[in-house]
Amino acid sequence: MEGQSSRGDDTNATDPDRQPSPDRAKSDPFLICCRIFGVITSLAAILCIVVNVLSAIGSFKNGSDIFDGIFRCYAVIIAVFVVVAETEWEFIMKFSKVLKYWVGRGMLQIFVAVMTRAYPEYLKDRSNLFLLQSISSYLLLACGAVYVVSGILCIGICKRARQSKELSRDQAIKNLEDLERRREELESLLLDSRA
Repeated sequence: MEGQSSRGDDTNATDPDRQPSPDRAKSDPFLICCRIFGVITSLAAILCIVVNVLSAIGSFKNGSDIFDGIFRCYAVIIAVFVVVAETEWEFIMKFSKVLKYWVGRGMLQIFVAVMTRAYPEYLKDRSNLFLLQSISSYLLLACGAVYVVSGILCIGICKRARQSKELSRDQAIKNLEDLERRREELESLLLDSRA
């Protein structure tokens, strides 16, 4: 009984030391800022998708400019690539190596912003759509410019290095927890066999 209570105190004493370490591993402020900026960029690209879909519907409905409608459809497709690139899925990053680098990603965002802003003169009578188009294009343009400058300053490489460090730390913590759990199981089996 004494052995069990002292061992129980030891595991309780080590658990508080072990549990904060995953929180510290996940609270890298640089990676949190990068995630927040990625969400802002995704929202700006989604806003560009909405604006371009509304503009394409207006172009096809009026029949005034079929070329503009087709142009808007291409802008929607490329803006979808921007949103998907922000998720940083492994499959997408393997499929398109240029989106792995922040300069390439920023250039794509700038391209979508310019496509969204193109042909604004027919929207003068629809002031709400014109305002939404201006906001979405300038917001995505700013995000693209930040990506290009950050890519030139090699911030993307620093982010990938910190992400891999975080993943290896999380994996090491998980392995340690598995080993600790296995040790406790073996100790309980040993105590049961002695009893």
